[in-house]
Amino acid sequence: MNIHNLSLKDSLVGHFLTELRDVDIQMDRMRFRKNLERIGQIMAYEISKTLDYGSLEVETQLGISDSRAIAVQPILATIFRAGIPMHHGFLSFFDQAENAFVSAYRREHKDGSFEIKIEYISTPPLDGRPLIICDPMLATGLSMTNTLDALREFGEPSSIHIATVLASTDGVEHVERTYPDVNIWTAAVDEELTARSYIVPGLGDAGDLAYGAKDAADY
Repeated sequence: MNIHNLSLKDSLVGHFLTELRDVDIQMDRMRFRKNLERIGQIMAYEISKTLDYGSLEVETQLGISDSRAIAVQPILATIFRAGIPMHHGFLSFFDQAENAFVSAYRREHKDGSFEIKIEYISTPPLDGRPLIICDPMLATGLSMTNTLDALREFGEPSSIHIATVLASTDGVEHVERTYPDVNIWTAAVDEELTARSYIVPGLGDAGDLAYGAKDAADY
């Protein structure tokens, strides 16, 4: 599996991630969503370098230009509400892409364990298309692998890219065991998970911070 950790080199990704983590700055929900979107845009550019391109001639006002363009547009997928700002960032770059949406939720049990339930999927056919999945937090990796299992019923992508802001070591290892050929693009990898499977130091619950459903301090 190819892991692309963008924090290994200094860039604006680190600046945006710092603001996402900061307990004071992150309470500005509009800024939080914007920073998710910005990281999505940067990752879209980086992933674009791995796609296949073809040659074409473009007529300008003064002549013909030999140009390059994406040969096969990717499918952009998002999981949960927290993936929406990142997805918007990707869509602003891959503006001709088709889109897939996965509705999933975390069902918790009395003993503290949980399972990921997939309720709804809307997707075009995936056969032969690059698939890019946005989910800001790759914690246990269960929601991601369950989503991949469900999406692959709609076709076999030519390549799969996971775009996440933060990944845990456990989450990366789980995806690696289940889908060894997948590419993971992340702004940072954190080592720990809490008993409730939140990433430490992490940044809290990205969905709540983006949309305000709960008090983010609960996490």
